[in-house]
Amino acid sequence: MTLNFYGLIIGLVMLISTGLGHIIVIKGEYHFGIKLWPLFLIVGILCTLSSFIVKNDLVSGSLGIVGVTFLWGIHELIQQRERVKKGWFPKK
Repeated sequence: MTLNFYGLIIGLVMLISTGLGHIIVIKGEYHFGIKLWPLFLIVGILCTLSSFIVKNDLVSGSLGIVGVTFLWGIHELIQQRERVKKGWFPKK
């Protein structure tokens, strides 16, 4: 019997990607505002497109997760601006 750790690893990639994504959005909005969104778009598209090309399933899945996390980060940047306006986060 062999164990398949693919699901566990992809789950951890998702957890780490989401956690780091929150930190990047909060710090990025604080220092650069929402002007950072084009970088998120470029990184998100590059990672997502790369996930189609890579042959390794684990790397492909990880790139897809990171890519979608950055694309979702664009929405979160805009939401973060609103959170700052409400006083939930510090304003620079």
